[in-house]
Amino acid sequence: MSAGREPQDALLELLNSTPVVDGTVLDRLAEPEAARSWQRAHGGNGGAEERRHLLEAREALEGVVRGSRPAASLAPLLGDVVSRPRVGPDGVAWELDAPAERRLAVEAVMAWNALRETMPGRLRPCANAECRRFLLDRSKTNKARWCSMAVCGNRMKARRHYRRTRDAAAADHS
Repeated sequence: MSAGREPQDALLELLNSTPVVDGTVLDRLAEPEAARSWQRAHGGNGGAEERRHLLEAREALEGVVRGSRPAASLAPLLGDVVSRPRVGPDGVAWELDAPAERRLAVEAVMAWNALRETMPGRLRPCANAECRRFLLDRSKTNKARWCSMAVCGNRMKARRHYRRTRDAAAADHS
């Protein structure tokens, strides 16, 4: 999506652009100026059409990663997109040819597909049901559950501890 940034990191940033903050879903791409800034930071032009396609891609990708939508729901985002080979000193590289206003959305779909192929099952929703964020598990064991151990991980562990101590106290008073 932008130079110096891994495509999967930009994909994760897109998926995580609707976090829950103080119990309310916050859409970091809802405000046109904030979206324009995000788009430009990720190599886009900041235009309204580009934003519209990016929001469509985010919604479709969220559903696909959560398992509520089939991968086929991404097909409309890829219409008129062509991949062309370019031979260079390091071998063959494939260059994406997509309409400028859809390039960021297409790159997000392509990053998802690359992760699906190279790191199957590693991109997933946070295990905290109250969280809307996603994680990319890069651990050796592939057992990460939380988007952030500092936030969701600690919160969920604290809840389990509270329930255990509450249940133990209730059992003692019975």
